[in-house]
Amino acid sequence: MHATTFIAVLIVLLAAAVLVVPLAGDAQQPASLPRIGFLAPGSLSDPRFPRFLQAFRQGLRELGYAEGQNIAIEFRWAEGKYDRLPGLAVELVRLKVNVIVAGGSPAVPAAKHATETIPIVMVGTADPVATGFVASLARPGGNITGLSLITPELVGKQLELLKEVLPKVSRVALLGNPANPHYAPHARHAQDAARALGVRLQPLEARDPSELDKAFAAITTERADAVIVVGDRARLLY
Repeated sequence: MHATTFIAVLIVLLAAAVLVVPLAGDAQQPASLPRIGFLAPGSLSDPRFPRFLQAFRQGLRELGYAEGQNIAIEFRWAEGKYDRLPGLAVELVRLKVNVIVAGGSPAVPAAKHATETIPIVMVGTADPVATGFVASLARPGGNITGLSLITPELVGKQLELLKEVLPKVSRVALLGNPANPHYAPHARHAQDAARALGVRLQPLEARDPSELDKAFAAITTERADAVIVVGDRARLLY
């Protein structure tokens, strides 16, 4: 999906959630603005985020929402440390935000565990059904909605293309962050594809940059013919 379309759909979901959910404690604070909680596993210094946030705010403006005028946004950044996400999610719940934007698979379970009532809009999740975020794509249930990239299936296609380009490839390393919920479905699809193609898969894990040297040393020791890297929202592995 084109990034502009993705952002537009996200904003529509956001606006709908904000409009239908009454403000908590509205009778006590009639002048308070509706608030969006933005929970992200990465860092604001990530070069990808300024462009995303610009589109995010522009989409809100197009729907009549201006930050600081008729809506407020509470940002919480985990700085690549996934263990911080649960605490940050709890902070947003305590602030009584009207909706939480969960930026990527690692942020969704943290938001889900923090609240069963505040609407959660997930962004860029790999497989929300396999990870247990929603019951099904047609009827997600609960308080979570949003868009899925459905990327785990693509790792099988990556292996197929790799085999076409390098017919003699026999051992492929799969490098990812096990702390990211979308790594497990990628690994399962990769194993299935590897068996069908007669390729031996070598799963390797790196939770943070300090573990990358060890992972690449294992790739060299095992003499892998190629490496497939599972993207990570905190930008730890690419």
